[in-house]
Amino acid sequence: MDTISKPEKKLSLFLRSSQLRFAIAYILITAAVLFFLNIYTSSTMRRMIFNAQQQSLGEKAKLMTTALLPVDNLSSSDMELTINSLDDLRTTRTVVTNAAGVALYDSLDVDNAEGTRVSFPELSTALDGQDVFYSVYDGGAIESRVSMPLMRGGKVRGAVYLMQRSTEQAALIDALQTNVLRISIALEIGVILISLLFSTAFSRRLKRILDSIRKMREGDYSHKLQLRGHDELAHLGREFNNLAERLEESEQVRRQFVSDASHELKTPLASIKLLSDSILQNDMDINTEREFIGDIGREADRLGRLSQKLLTLTRLDSAVEEEREVVDAAATVRKVARMLTPLADLRGITLDCVLAEGCTVKTVEDDLYQVVFNLTENAIKYNRDGGSVRLDLTKDGTNVVLTVADTGVGIPPEAMEHIFERFYRVDKARSRAAGGAGLGLSIVHDMVARNSGTVSVTAGQECGTVFTIAFPLFTE
Repeated sequence: MDTISKPEKKLSLFLRSSQLRFAIAYILITAAVLFFLNIYTSSTMRRMIFNAQQQSLGEKAKLMTTALLPVDNLSSSDMELTINSLDDLRTTRTVVTNAAGVALYDSLDVDNAEGTRVSFPELSTALDGQDVFYSVYDGGAIESRVSMPLMRGGKVRGAVYLMQRSTEQAALIDALQTNVLRISIALEIGVILISLLFSTAFSRRLKRILDSIRKMREGDYSHKLQLRGHDELAHLGREFNNLAERLEESEQVRRQFVSDASHELKTPLASIKLLSDSILQNDMDINTEREFIGDIGREADRLGRLSQKLLTLTRLDSAVEEEREVVDAAATVRKVARMLTPLADLRGITLDCVLAEGCTVKTVEDDLYQVVFNLTENAIKYNRDGGSVRLDLTKDGTNVVLTVADTGVGIPPEAMEHIFERFYRVDKARSRAAGGAGLGLSIVHDMVARNSGTVSVTAGQECGTVFTIAFPLFTE
């Protein structure tokens, strides 16, 4: 099998990286801009020089036509005398023809066309009664031509033709094009270097983000991404760190939850195993055996309650929205009170309800029932014999407020902030005796929060504990 060396692998990754694509895009864009800038600068410079030549030669041609129109008989001698009398008429070539196109005057010493018919296109156009200007740049010089008709009495008597060839202005255009090209090349080189620099810095920061994501995928939630600056990548880095912290906290909670759940499930299972082994391995009378079987049944019930609470927490954690409906809170509280009155009577506990009418809330009915049931059941379980539990339902402005107060042993102040945590128990021995696993209040807290409510706990005036729940009042 062929192996790829490390440099070759880096080259392959670079060729497929966004860094190269960004750099190429920047280079192509700037190259196109500079290319059009060169064309625009050169064409603008030529157009300006052509316009200046047209204006200069046009003025000279008008000056000549103005001077030649009074001459009655156009002849070579008259033409030369008149033209020589004009000041500042320096041109490369000056030609004057009659109406037939025969040259009456030609300023050239060599290849002079006087006495012959001149067939310049510009002269032909001028003899048709139109002014014409033509200019061309051939790389070494700018050659401009202008031709005007000599009009008298509405008739064309001849034409004037001027030609100017300038190497100085051509050199100016060449110098400008050369300088602009050099500047463009220097700018493009600078753009290439800056593009590579910025794209390298960008891809380096992006690579750090990808490396951090890989570490998080491997389970290293404690890793923190350090990106300086205030741009989008720095903001992404901060959001990544916040996500990593939340995932780390969630992972710690999950591990603690699994550990606590396993411990709580193990206790009734161990009891069932011990009791069943005792029945199988020992000879017991029928009453003792029934007592052991009853204990097994109670442990099984305890295991079932614990499993149900775990399923409830899983449902709450899944964030699946259930359909909410308008519920009369007073009717739900009455139903809970009827269900738990027998449990309170067993210990001589008085269960009082003071319920206001019109306390309607929009919630999941089963959630409201479980919240009231769990709080009332705890108030009875952890109360003293002969104590009391009071349920007050009132309207407080825009909220429906339920308070559950008991006369039990209360909750120590240092434990108040932890009682809604999963598997937290103030008195573990007493909780086990009452069949609690430290999940009821956690379920209450999550259900209340899911239905846009709040729950709080305070100590009673003399003894016991007061739980207060508030839900938004539903109004039509």
